[in-house]
Amino acid sequence: MDSVKGQLTLRGILIGCVGCIIITAASVYTALKMGALPWPIVFAAIISLFFLKALGHGKASLNEANVTHTVMSAGAMVAGGLAFTIPGIWMLGFADQVGWFEMLAVALSGVILGLICTAALRRHFIEDADLEYPIGEAAAQTLIAGNAGGKMGLKLFGSMGLAGLYTALRDFFGVIPAMLLGNVSIPGVAFGIYNSPMLLAVGFLVGTGAVVVWFGGALFANFGIIVGGSAAGFWDIASAQGIVSSLGMGVMMGAGLGVIFKNILPKAVKMLKDTKGSIMLGAAAGTDDLPASGGARRRMRISAGLAACGVAAVALLICFGLQLGPIPALIVVALTWVATAMSAQSVGQTGIDPMEIFGLIVLLAVAAVSNVPQVQLFFVAGIVAVACGLAGDVMNDFHAGHVIGTSPKAQWVGQAIGAVLGAVVAVAVMAVLVGAYGPESFGPQGSFVAAQASVVATMVSGIPSVPAFAIGLAAGLGLYLLGFPSMMLGLGIYLPFYLSFSAFLGAMVKVVYDLVCKRRRAKLSPEEAAAKEKAQTETGLVVSSGVLGGESIIGVLVAFAAVFMGMGA
Repeated sequence: MDSVKGQLTLRGILIGCVGCIIITAASVYTALKMGALPWPIVFAAIISLFFLKALGHGKASLNEANVTHTVMSAGAMVAGGLAFTIPGIWMLGFADQVGWFEMLAVALSGVILGLICTAALRRHFIEDADLEYPIGEAAAQTLIAGNAGGKMGLKLFGSMGLAGLYTALRDFFGVIPAMLLGNVSIPGVAFGIYNSPMLLAVGFLVGTGAVVVWFGGALFANFGIIVGGSAAGFWDIASAQGIVSSLGMGVMMGAGLGVIFKNILPKAVKMLKDTKGSIMLGAAAGTDDLPASGGARRRMRISAGLAACGVAAVALLICFGLQLGPIPALIVVALTWVATAMSAQSVGQTGIDPMEIFGLIVLLAVAAVSNVPQVQLFFVAGIVAVACGLAGDVMNDFHAGHVIGTSPKAQWVGQAIGAVLGAVVAVAVMAVLVGAYGPESFGPQGSFVAAQASVVATMVSGIPSVPAFAIGLAAGLGLYLLGFPSMMLGLGIYLPFYLSFSAFLGAMVKVVYDLVCKRRRAKLSPEEAAAKEKAQTETGLVVSSGVLGGESIIGVLVAFAAVFMGMGA
């Protein structure tokens, strides 16, 4: 593992901060205007490497570029966490009860909790669990190909260009429809194929087994509960949709609890007993392999103390600054650990970070045990969504760093810089937008549809089906403890059918690709077949990474165009 020196550099921080401001501002606008937020990580990786080489006369290491892109992309998911939750306050007519101070308190609370939680979770998800992290893998492969060039670089950037062109024709020019088979009407089911190269690539990269479980959950929820149950007269379609959303949230929550109980707590207890570590920033960010000398133990205690102070400061800010009260503040802090674990696993397996879902889960938990006003419930969802969004970004960056050999400590510091800067920028942009257009412009019928925040607004009254949620919670926990990928099952149950269907098609492309490659290796010698298999695997990975990168880049550029061309529309 390389040292921090030479990776976390002044020029890298400056380049990263400038990029962070631009990408965060564009991300806020994209999330509010289009109801979607593409990962900016690959885009940030390419830009970071380009400018570092330009300013360094061609001299820039992959690790420096990786840390720079970590700074650059961190604010986007902070923006997503705010944009996916807070506008619901404006939709319900409470705009006068939230200003820049409250939004900044929410953002910074989520940032601090997200950074502390992911520092503690890094070793399990990146080194022990060895999840795919398709977005982080795409960033790593982009840096490697961009640095090395050659045929592999041509494959990467060729697929990136084609995917980017396709996305531009779809999103900017409107030549290609965003949804295929959208005219097929099945009551209660969002049927169709989302015309997204990125989602197909995610299905390809995640693998057949996990995606089959994901798609199985979607079939069970949509055609079993909604279509089948309604046809049998067990419930109407509206009730069935409430059961499905509650069940899906429960299964995901159970899977998150399973991660904590099975994977995190036992290791944390063992580390404490061995006096070699604890839930702390320094150890989880790269110093946990040091010998337990007196100096190392002192640094560990200092890091653990700082982490504890950070959590305590957030709890006090939530309690008094946002006026939630002590019990809700403790619930938010405690359940954020579970939610960030859920987020880390979801991103690791699917590339999807349903941060607003995790915010909703904690919101509903707080509402169930305390009489918190509606506005404060949005604050709860916002804090958790920011923490989970940042967790997904951090873990993607850690995975890319694990592939390349970047210091986790350097990446964590870079992530902290970008996240804090992103919080300030995101709050400023949201305040400007609501001031310029008015709170009535946010909602399904407004200029800014803010689809996710609209969902949060409809859920503040409580869980649609408490029995279904309880069943899902027990099932998710039990299945995870038995080794079943219950998080994937929960995602399939909760997400719109067209998303799951599109990812499933990507997995089927992987099946066909593997069969074709296997036939081509059939007549080769064992040595030649092994070499060919390695090359074919790398090609599939690089091309899929390019497809992911192409849509991500154009998604960000479309956001730039929207900012400069559509602000006055």
